[in-house]
Amino acid sequence: MKTNKHTTPLFNRLLKTTLAAGCLLVAPGIFSQAKKGAEQQQQLTLLFNLTAGGAKLLPGNTYTNPFGERYTVQKFKYYITQLELQDSTDMSTQFFPDNYFLIDADDTGTQRITIPLSIKHLTSVSFVIGVDSSANVSGKQEGTLDPGYGMFWTWNTGYIYMKLLATSPAAKVPANTFTFDIGGFKPGESASRKIGFYIRHKLSQDVHNIVFGVDVNKLFNGAHDIKIAEHPLCHEPGALAMQLADNYATMFSVQQVTK
Repeated sequence: MKTNKHTTPLFNRLLKTTLAAGCLLVAPGIFSQAKKGAEQQQQLTLLFNLTAGGAKLLPGNTYTNPFGERYTVQKFKYYITQLELQDSTDMSTQFFPDNYFLIDADDTGTQRITIPLSIKHLTSVSFVIGVDSSANVSGKQEGTLDPGYGMFWTWNTGYIYMKLLATSPAAKVPANTFTFDIGGFKPGESASRKIGFYIRHKLSQDVHNIVFGVDVNKLFNGAHDIKIAEHPLCHEPGALAMQLADNYATMFSVQQVTK
């Protein structure tokens, strides 16, 4: 169609006005979707602050346990599984049954867990220290359950839930090296422990960061008195592993809750 040159400027102005109006109509929709997407992508970060008494736990450093026994840490790590979040206002929950997290003193990146958060008012957090029985009987696996992490008993077909490897003058064993390899999943010798925490926060709907204190010294006297001089080795499921498991259930506390 042939265009009249005298009407072209008017046509162009109308076209620009129409396009601008269209943009104004579309833009709110885009912003609304972006806001909705941001709300759906809320996250919760759990930070595990490893300590020995009041000191930061670092491999290579020397500490003193509650019985006055000095020990130098070589390795300290443990599994966190079965994470569960709860909103007591409407009893809704978020459960992560198939997530296995290995917290390692040698790797600060593992000491921070970030998970999606969909509940509105976070009022409690619980998790299991250990690995569930189904994973224990499934043989060697991948990811954080890879035996390459040194947390699997090939001779016993099962996972070590918590490991403390250290040296101490109190350990009357070769090279003064004592080892707590704590595990066991069969009835009567289960070393997994479930612990939970109420989140008391005036703005619980805004909780997105929780810092847990993890005091390795509680491993010696949390529920039972276990001296290095008397028990320098735990390498299998059994009575000593059960007592150590009772102790590590007391190692955790909530230090800080923030937005």
